[in-house]
Amino acid sequence: MQLRQLNTFRTVAETLNITRAAERLNYAQSSVTEQIQSLEADLGVALFDRSGRRIRLTDAGNRLVEYAERMLQLAEEARAAVSKMADPAGELTIGAPETLCVYRLPSLLTRFRETHPKVRVVLRPGNRSESRGGVREGTLDLCFTFGPPPTEPEFESMALAPETVVVVAPPGHPLTRMDEVTTAELAGVDFLVTEPGCSYRRMYDETLGSVRGPRPNVVAELTSIGALRSCVAEGMGCALLPQIAVAADLARGALETVPWTNARRETEVQVSWRAQGAESPGLRPFLDTARELLGTPAL
Repeated sequence: MQLRQLNTFRTVAETLNITRAAERLNYAQSSVTEQIQSLEADLGVALFDRSGRRIRLTDAGNRLVEYAERMLQLAEEARAAVSKMADPAGELTIGAPETLCVYRLPSLLTRFRETHPKVRVVLRPGNRSESRGGVREGTLDLCFTFGPPPTEPEFESMALAPETVVVVAPPGHPLTRMDEVTTAELAGVDFLVTEPGCSYRRMYDETLGSVRGPRPNVVAELTSIGALRSCVAEGMGCALLPQIAVAADLARGALETVPWTNARRETEVQVSWRAQGAESPGLRPFLDTARELLGTPAL
């Protein structure tokens, strides 16, 4: 069976008239008759009863109508899906922490725009909980987060290149003058953190906030990374952040790094999306671009 034959069969079944079917399909009547006869020969049954003044469907023909509709519809869906992959269009909504929005995603979004101009990207900054909640609820197509991948079965994830984590302090802080600083030596030191649910807060909780014995002294909790960096620069305390978030401040001397000896000096970066359900046409091409630009280099 060929799709062309099934389409001709469906049209004849709708019109029950070879002439009208040929006009609708823009075929010669002989071509319509030939296709029907070829289909009948392939199936080994008569699809139309031609004994009367008008043709009518046989029992086999009536049965084939349903299958022909389903097969032709599936073919259209397949054609549409493939064409969308080749030249996707529509909207792609992305969630990500502020740091990645500012320092990593601009180059990725620019590259994706160059190769897929028909996809409109919406970027929504948010913390880890907000972004993954948005993916779960369907308000986001995908999200970027720091830390391990989600464990819930409704998510799929892809690990990207990790980010370096540093402890930063105001210029001239005593810790910045030391050759090395252990986690134990950070006990009692004033620290600024972000709110619970934020990826940066998770970094702090897993490395410094969970140590046994004395810990750093959390003096402030801020929702803005920009505000947190400024407060550190003004002498309010230290902070644990991805290096990309403070690279410019370090370069101009507004902040200094603390030579922290902790072995965990990197944090994972994940991109996550729904494992099932409808996908934006731009999702898979965007993931390919993210893998190309931000993926872990091959060893």
